[in-house]
Amino acid sequence: MAASRGHCRWRGLWLVIGTLLAGSSHVFGQESCLKQVFERYCLGGDVNLLLRQGPQPEYKRAEGERLAYIFQAGPERVYVLAFRGHIYKVLRSYRGATQLRYEDLYASLRSKYGPGEDRSSFPPYAKTASRKLGSIRRGDGRAVHYWKAAEDWYIELSWTREMGLALAYVAKDLNVEQKAAAEQGL
Repeated sequence: MAASRGHCRWRGLWLVIGTLLAGSSHVFGQESCLKQVFERYCLGGDVNLLLRQGPQPEYKRAEGERLAYIFQAGPERVYVLAFRGHIYKVLRSYRGATQLRYEDLYASLRSKYGPGEDRSSFPPYAKTASRKLGSIRRGDGRAVHYWKAAEDWYIELSWTREMGLALAYVAKDLNVEQKAAAEQGL
């Protein structure tokens, strides 16, 4: 009987320790993701953990406290941007930007997150879909839809001349911090 109680105490102690560690994942440097993006990237997570998990990026760039990595994901590229070691933006750039692909992505996001907010900007002459597409190709128009998916992260679907068709997940607070640091020249 006494041995049984001792065994229960140890099991109870391990249960308490496990619960404390699970609730406080920062103890060992692990962090929970704001959002798991494209089945691999942890928005808000430690960029070094991503690099240790492989595969390695095709391109790396450091600028002050900002890091940029480009990973190949089939025909698309995934851009991972980090500030002070934490991923603040994950963006997938789609090859073959077409109206149909844009509409498919928009419909998928709309079904999951609602209508979102249209933040597009086009010149006054671009009233039709073909004229809007022409203005995007010339660089004087841009299609952008925004979804505030959670308090701490948001989504942008964009079609611009610079990036083509792109889907970005952004950690709100980290993005604000890195923009402020950039304005200060850090």
